Amino acid sequence: MNSFQLIEYAAWALSIVLGLYMLFDTIKTNRAYSEDLLTSSREGEIDEALVIDPPHQGGHL
Repeated sequence: MNSFQLIEYAAWALSIVLGLYMLFDTIKTNRAYSEDLLTSSREGEIDEALVIDPPHQGGHL
């Protein structure tokens, strides 16, 4: 087995791990929030409600 095969197997393993994480997160999100909440919002409502890092909103400090 050469190094390219090892890199290929590592890439497939990483893809599987990321896919399983996304599946787990999807299930967790679907259980935590209703479908109506996840699929509807008014324009700009999400941007105003989810301010995570205010100093980086409009540019540099």
